[in-house]
Amino acid sequence: MPAPAWERVTSAEVERALEEYDRLGPKAFFAEHGFAPTTTYELVWKERTYPPKAVLGTAYEFATGHRLASADFEGGKAGAVKVLGALGFTVRPIDR
Repeated sequence: MPAPAWERVTSAEVERALEEYDRLGPKAFFAEHGFAPTTTYELVWKERTYPPKAVLGTAYEFATGHRLASADFEGGKAGAVKVLGALGFTVRPIDR
């Protein structure tokens, strides 16, 4: 599979995905969009935290109409964290 076309994702689609997460709640969001809870990083938006890979994958689906599986892209520093950071979002390591 070719690399996702991240340039097609804008902050508007990311915000739409964040709002969808808030509307559905975590369990329904993961079931609907095919992702799992985060373990390493968290996206911070409006003083709340979100799973960055799941949010970016959903934003990609909103932008392109193509659903990505979790295995289709990297979630860490070279993947979702980098893409979301370039769009102006704050992503930080989870404190354990």
